[in-house]
Amino acid sequence: MVSDDAADTTFRILGPIEVEGPAGPVHIPPGRQQVILALLLVEANQIVSTEHIVDALWDDQPPDTARTQVQICVSRLRKNMAAGGLDVAIDTRPPGYRLQVPGAHLDAHTFTARVSEARVLADEGRAAEAAALLRAAVGSWRGPCLHGMPNRALRTRALRLDEERLSATEDYLGLELDLGKHFQLVGEMTRLVHEHPLRERLRGLLMIALHRSGRQAEALEVYRSGRGLLIEELGLEPGPELRLLESTILSGADELRLAPAADAAAGAAPPVAEEPAPVAQVERPRQLPADTADFVGHDDLIHTAESVLTGADRAIGVVVIVGRPGVGKSTVVTHIGHRMARDHFPDGQLYCDLRGTGTDPSATADVLGRFLLALGIPGPMIPGGLDGRVEMYRTLLAERRVLVVLDDAVSERQVLPLLPGSSNCAVLITSRTRLTGVPGARQLDLDVLGADDALALLRRVIGPGRVDRELESAGALVRTVGGLPLALRIIAARLAARPHWSLASMVHRLASERHRLDELAHGEMTVRASLSLTHDGLDPAARRLFGLLSLAEGTTLPGWLAGAVLDHDHPFPSDLLEPLVDVQMLEVAAVESTGEFRYRFQDMVRLFARERLAAEVEPADHAGAVARVVGGWLALAERAHRRVYGGDYAVLHGTGARWLPPAGYVDQVLAEPLDWMAGEQANLCAAVAQAAKWGLDELCWDLAVTVATLCELRGYLVDWQRTHDDALVATRRAGNTRGTAALLASLGTLDIYRGEHTRSRATLTEALGLFVALDDPRGLGLCRRDLALLARYAGEDDQALTLYQQALEDFGRVDDAVGRASVFTQRAHILSRHGQRELAGTQLAEAMEIYRAIGYEGGIAHTLRRIGQLQAQAGEFEQATRTLTEVLEMVRHSRDVIGEGHLLCNLGEVSAAAHRYDLARMYYEQALTARENIMDHAGAATVRVALADVLTRLEQPKLGAGLLTQALSTFTELGMDRERAAAERALGTITAAPAEPATR
Repeated sequence: MVSDDAADTTFRILGPIEVEGPAGPVHIPPGRQQVILALLLVEANQIVSTEHIVDALWDDQPPDTARTQVQICVSRLRKNMAAGGLDVAIDTRPPGYRLQVPGAHLDAHTFTARVSEARVLADEGRAAEAAALLRAAVGSWRGPCLHGMPNRALRTRALRLDEERLSATEDYLGLELDLGKHFQLVGEMTRLVHEHPLRERLRGLLMIALHRSGRQAEALEVYRSGRGLLIEELGLEPGPELRLLESTILSGADELRLAPAADAAAGAAPPVAEEPAPVAQVERPRQLPADTADFVGHDDLIHTAESVLTGADRAIGVVVIVGRPGVGKSTVVTHIGHRMARDHFPDGQLYCDLRGTGTDPSATADVLGRFLLALGIPGPMIPGGLDGRVEMYRTLLAERRVLVVLDDAVSERQVLPLLPGSSNCAVLITSRTRLTGVPGARQLDLDVLGADDALALLRRVIGPGRVDRELESAGALVRTVGGLPLALRIIAARLAARPHWSLASMVHRLASERHRLDELAHGEMTVRASLSLTHDGLDPAARRLFGLLSLAEGTTLPGWLAGAVLDHDHPFPSDLLEPLVDVQMLEVAAVESTGEFRYRFQDMVRLFARERLAAEVEPADHAGAVARVVGGWLALAERAHRRVYGGDYAVLHGTGARWLPPAGYVDQVLAEPLDWMAGEQANLCAAVAQAAKWGLDELCWDLAVTVATLCELRGYLVDWQRTHDDALVATRRAGNTRGTAALLASLGTLDIYRGEHTRSRATLTEALGLFVALDDPRGLGLCRRDLALLARYAGEDDQALTLYQQALEDFGRVDDAVGRASVFTQRAHILSRHGQRELAGTQLAEAMEIYRAIGYEGGIAHTLRRIGQLQAQAGEFEQATRTLTEVLEMVRHSRDVIGEGHLLCNLGEVSAAAHRYDLARMYYEQALTARENIMDHAGAATVRVALADVLTRLEQPKLGAGLLTQALSTFTELGMDRERAAAERALGTITAAPAEPATR
């Protein structure tokens, strides 16, 4: 695969010419030096003759000193590049010069290599990979090749590269069209056809996308407008391919339909309505735990389960696998899930451990929240109540083929809301009891392994030769553990670790251990006997680790926890866990993208470990281990915050002791800090709850508010609330005033996000009073800034400006740059509203300077958006479009789907204000798709109103009226009276109002 590491790129010509050295940009003076460099770069590693350079510089009238001047320019060019630290050479080679550039150091070479590789992938049938690689190749361009250099000789070569870019664009659009992405591509294709109206292939692709989206009339209009343009500009009719395409659409022939596989990838049937009907970009979660490599047995049960899950005559396939402890229920459903995932449930697999056998089973509403996040719904869009979540969950799954795996369920009540409503999906459940109240569920009893399967498993673990040499003892061992897979794996791992032990001796040891534990139930007795025997064979250090590790909450555990519970500075703490993995006391749950392992306890193993903890470790050491675990999570969350915000800005911290995992591990897992947080969100929330339970109030509140700053960026509002509720109990019980104030201030911010302004004002005012008593500048600044925002929302601009000024002074006392910049950005909104655009621009420029200096990308994007809006207010529509487009790319890169919807609306507003209604329509349609994707019904209705106005101006009032009717229905249902009244007025006048002449 071609490297896409931008750090390798030294020379860039795919856009304005740029040169990058080890210390940053290298200045090449404009004029002849830039022209010569560009000539050498477009023919990199080839000899460019001096005559060619002379002709390029002076056309047909070179001076007598032309060759000498070229030599001087080349010499200066060499010195400039050497001064910039560039390790490249401009060789003098008759009849001219050659610039030696390794392939990865010139963006044009990287682009060409990617395109070539993508076309090979396409030829191999790997269309999705090819399309992604082509998109990446085209995405590396920053504008037209050698943009800003008017030299005629250069433009000829640059135009050839520009043509290759367009050809690659058409290639990936064609591939994605065949993958069923027609709905998502319409907006992009419309823009490209607008920019390149004479390219017939682009126009044809747009026609196909519109046709497959159920918009045949618009597809034919694209043809007619293109034909008119070709006749007017060139005096030519469209080519045969485009004419054939028009005929095919007119005839309704099947040639343009997607192949069945692509139909499935599209995720939905094309709409029949005339109105643009966006279809969600399907998220495909892959949440199943790792499959067991040496799985054996249960063939009949697996066959029956798969038949039920995929049966054609079912309403929805539901299988409940019931069995006693240690029989392998989780292992079996995971194995079935992996077997069926690719062919039967390509839209994803959802998985949750419902913790039914624990003291705190998973709440159904929380499970639904996690599932909705995995299905692509941002946190702020997830309903707060159970009923709303169930409705959204079932709506999302209505047109998808998803397998839902619910492990360790406690009751029907816990499970029923988690059942999809569509027969496309299926559900696998495990439980220790029969869930007869689950409608239509097939109850399957999982028994122990048969003798042959048990021996097969034993052979896989300790080797066939060893089993066959003691076949009788092997059979006795299987009978002793009752065929329970968990017990058999534990004992087999013990034997594998001790090749000098005979199987007969293990049978004797296990029988003695079972006799000692004969008061236990049969299944549990067998497993505990196995565990006890293996546990007693561990060395003291491993037994201590085994016990302490059970204190760590969470369904999966990162390896650094081993170092934390032992307070050990091992550079690779995962190594400490290997003895436990070797004897099956701990499982490897997954391998992360970084190569790090994640671990988990079987439920019974964790219970056993906690029972043995008291005997192996002094009770006084338990609290210390928990404190280090929570301190480790806090250290990582704190560093993640710093990487996002550029420092410890806009957050309060306490004095709780941190425990820092190895530096190499920290750098590795926090390379993408927000992604790390998303992956560890459940563990972070569990750590807050555990700290509250153990009375670690200082660590508890600090971790809660640190995680909240990241919850804010990803929209995990439910976790934000839960962690703060837990932490408030701890701080109030301990009389921790500062921790309580910090939590209240954070909850006030949360209420702003939820639109609970009255409650937010009360909470922030309470927090402000505590911070005044403490004289805590950062806390005061945070509260006053948010109270100012509430005043601004209420139209109390004077009060808001006063509070903003006080917040600036508070943040200044602690040198909180992000706090100050956020005030500048918010205050600029008021100033621009009052016509003080110049002062608002100054505030935004100061905020931008701060954000760029510390590298806080979120702040840069937010401020740039405000700048774009300010430019639009001033009528600077072209500049506003460029600014907002830059922000759009930033929010897409950060996967901020809510921000993407806002930016697309902003671009639609700017385009409409500039009377560029075709462009406005494209942006609004994309915004509508973005809103519908995340089931933001209120936001989608608002976009429909704006789009209806644009369509009316494009002389399509019927489509506009349809959009307004839909919007009215949504506003009425949601009780949005002001918006409903405005939509009614628009609908009442839309057909009567004369359409404004459209500028297309």
